[in-house]
Amino acid sequence: MNIQITAPSSCQTTVKLPASKSISNRALILNALSYSPYDIQNLSDCDDTQVMVQALESNDNHFDIHAAGTAMRFMTAFLSKIVGEWTITGSERMKQRPIGLLVDAIRSLGGRIEYIEKEGFPPLRIFGSALEGGALTLNGDVSSQYISALLMIAPYMKEGLTLTLSGKIISKPYIQMTLQMMKQFGVTAQWKDNIIRVAPSEYKPIAFRVESDWSAASYWYEIAALSPTAKIELQGLQKNSVQGDSQIAKFFIPLGINTQYTQTGIRLTHNGKWCKKLTLDLSDQPDLAQTLVTTCAFKNIPFHFSGLQSLKIKETDRIEALKRELKKLGYPITDIRDSILEWDGTRCEAAKSVSIDTYDDHRMAMAFAPASFIYPGININNPEVVAKSYPAFWDDLKNAGFEIRKQ
Repeated sequence: MNIQITAPSSCQTTVKLPASKSISNRALILNALSYSPYDIQNLSDCDDTQVMVQALESNDNHFDIHAAGTAMRFMTAFLSKIVGEWTITGSERMKQRPIGLLVDAIRSLGGRIEYIEKEGFPPLRIFGSALEGGALTLNGDVSSQYISALLMIAPYMKEGLTLTLSGKIISKPYIQMTLQMMKQFGVTAQWKDNIIRVAPSEYKPIAFRVESDWSAASYWYEIAALSPTAKIELQGLQKNSVQGDSQIAKFFIPLGINTQYTQTGIRLTHNGKWCKKLTLDLSDQPDLAQTLVTTCAFKNIPFHFSGLQSLKIKETDRIEALKRELKKLGYPITDIRDSILEWDGTRCEAAKSVSIDTYDDHRMAMAFAPASFIYPGININNPEVVAKSYPAFWDDLKNAGFEIRKQ
């Protein structure tokens, strides 16, 4: 299926944003590890979170987490300490996403995991048992989900965990989010320089409420930037958020958008200022890359975004996907060493009829939807992928005045 999108002449709307997927998935693991009697409040209804709910509530020993990368990493670590024999698999794309670093780490801490098909990739057979723990060194530029998965189970290792992160540490806010949430559940870790120490301990059950998703907010920032008369209010966001993607408020100031905090969330306002070129290190916010790349392209603002090495192993190869789809629209962006995306403002001939492919990636669909301000009637293929993090996205666009037709 595909849809055709036409933007309104003026976007004025109030949006109740979905709950944070990142917080929801961590809360589920911590809730389970604490044997909590409380239900998590305002839990995300996205696909990634729902597959974790189903897995944690299942009485089966076989888990299919489909395309949910967070669930694959978190559940692999979680099951490695739950006594029993388990298997975990996913979609064909998930079977192409590497997990060897996490498996090797768990094995070095006393776990036993086998590959069922291809070495280094899911599906996995996990023999859950008590883990010894101890000292472990990982490259700091690996996916933060590997690191968070290990940290959350660390209190239940016999020796705890002393984790040394070598080299440059990327996605640091996601690691900090994990540690802050662990503290809320009663376990305090020590992070000094590049070493994180978690002593043997136990989580305590608490009543927990999930805040709204700053990553989801980014697409409304893009819409505001492309719609000069936009008036947009986003509900449920917090100024002092544990989410690293709350930096989107800062990143969009040179793109013409200010953020006003209210009692219920935020209000986006235009500041009338546009930078000549945007240069950012997105090591800590790689999930904002698609939003920022497309916004800059559609506003004809050259850019240089570094720290994107993790984009190659996301739901798709996001670097190649962005290059391919933007070229269809006449923007020949380039990459350097699979970690930098840049554009000097040069244009090429656009395709006469454009359908944006989404590659089973929710963020591709949502980042390209605002292109309808520049290209009325643009087509988005497989729009249902937004269910991975923001199931109500298309409904919220309709309520904001966008015309969306199924093709």
